[in-house]
Amino acid sequence: IVLIALLQGLALYAAQELNDTTPFQDIACRYGWNAWVLTVPTALGLTLVDLKDRRLWLHAALASLLVVALAGWVGWNLRGMEGIWISALRDPLALGLAVATFVALPWWQFRLQHGSWRADHAALFERAWQNGLVLLQAAVFTGLGWMLLWLWAALFTLVGVTFFEQLFAERAFVALATGTLAGFGVLIGRTQHRAIQITRQVLFAICRALLPLLAFIAVLFVVSLPFTGLMSSAGHRSPAKELLTLALLLICLVNAVYQRSDSELPYPRLLRRAVEASLLTLPIYAGLALYALALRIGQYGWTIDRFWATAAALITAGYALGYALAVVRPGQRWLQGVEPVNRVMSWAVIAVAVLGNSPVLDPARLSAASVAERLRSNPAQLVVRDVSYLREHTGRRGVDVLRRLQQDPAIQADRRASSIIAQQLSGRKMPSYRQENLVEAGVYDLPTLKARIQMAKGSAMPPDSWWQAVLDDLDSTECLSSNEGCMALQRDLDGDGQPDVLLCQIRRAWGPQCDLHTLDEGHWTNVGQIRFGAEAANQALREGRLQLRDSRWPEFLLDDQASTLQYNNDFGKRRSK
Repeated sequence: IVLIALLQGLALYAAQELNDTTPFQDIACRYGWNAWVLTVPTALGLTLVDLKDRRLWLHAALASLLVVALAGWVGWNLRGMEGIWISALRDPLALGLAVATFVALPWWQFRLQHGSWRADHAALFERAWQNGLVLLQAAVFTGLGWMLLWLWAALFTLVGVTFFEQLFAERAFVALATGTLAGFGVLIGRTQHRAIQITRQVLFAICRALLPLLAFIAVLFVVSLPFTGLMSSAGHRSPAKELLTLALLLICLVNAVYQRSDSELPYPRLLRRAVEASLLTLPIYAGLALYALALRIGQYGWTIDRFWATAAALITAGYALGYALAVVRPGQRWLQGVEPVNRVMSWAVIAVAVLGNSPVLDPARLSAASVAERLRSNPAQLVVRDVSYLREHTGRRGVDVLRRLQQDPAIQADRRASSIIAQQLSGRKMPSYRQENLVEAGVYDLPTLKARIQMAKGSAMPPDSWWQAVLDDLDSTECLSSNEGCMALQRDLDGDGQPDVLLCQIRRAWGPQCDLHTLDEGHWTNVGQIRFGAEAANQALREGRLQLRDSRWPEFLLDDQASTLQYNNDFGKRRSK
């Protein structure tokens, strides 16, 4: 077990060190490797009893193929895409594999021990809690071990020995130490059954104390709905998250409290009825969450987040209906009907976690198609955030959809819409809020930008690189969105032989406010801002009457610390005269 964890740490370290070499340059290969290292060996460490068990290795090989295929598929969606938020696809993959591994592991462990997949609820319940608490104990043991290592390094640093501080910061040592500590944590958890049992009893006692309170909250909220309403109070924010959180918490606490015991019930009759009443409200919570999500999807279409929220709501609805039926149709024991529900729904959870990260469901494809349909149906209502969502959050699917939209006749007929899509596909990075501001100011591309900015009298036209820099990066949206107008003046202001540009906003009742742009190592840079207080300066700027005056006092330096003289008011007035 310790060796497996140690090799896991080394495998992750090797992938990190070989990140720029073949085959790890390929994001699909890198994702497949890391996903396999974090899932299959972890499952082996929690399950391994006999190294000679052929079924163990056969099942591990099949699981490896599935994990690598899912991770490779997600990596393929991100391969070769620049400016992509990889977390939009990576995080659901990581969470999905973690959930699927944890839920499937008790079934696998039962199969290896008994040779059958027909596991009863008690066996699954026992193994699930065992696995969870072993992982928790391993995490705590690893954290405490690292605290001791940091204390070790700090103590020797006090006497001038920095060797250990440097050693413990090396990535190779971090991988070895973390793997070894985690392995010993799992080993301790799997061998010290008494400690795990006591921890579980403490957690069950906490859950048993909290369940009546949560049940009361659930029932009270449902009773208040006819008098308060739900959607009206939620405003523009969907209430699905809060509804699903309460429902899932109630399901988890009921599972923790439920015991297979014919002789002792967990609560007196009144509290049992309160818990049963809360379980009867579960379908209401799941139904309201699905309704809220349906409204959101109807208004704004599908996104990856809404896909997974809907999947979670459907899973919750399955549990909710089953638990409500367990109350209506009681068995020999209190809430005995939750047992078949848990067994069936565990496979549903595994199926959703796997298929949602595969080409079968493919939320990226669904989201891209939904957004594209809305954009194609009404190009005039196209906004930057929808286009940037396609390019940044849906990977290859979104980029392919944008390219098809670019060729759509309805989009090509709308200059604004086609310009926004072209900007997103150009590869030039621009924050969505900046492009949104430019679009609102009526600036879609270089021709419209040049039409919006007037040149001062006698000023040469700035080079094309400056115009592109204004469109891409320089903070000029305030000037462009101003009703008074924008004006530019080009001149070599610092005598370095390179052109400088003043981009000014004309202000009523005030003088112009200008940004100074200069070429710095081949790139245009916003040096700073210049303000003129008199309104007459607006006309002087239009006529190009810009004069430069050398400073009487030089720049002052103390050990390369520079400062300039700030004139007081009286001297500044005399000097201006």
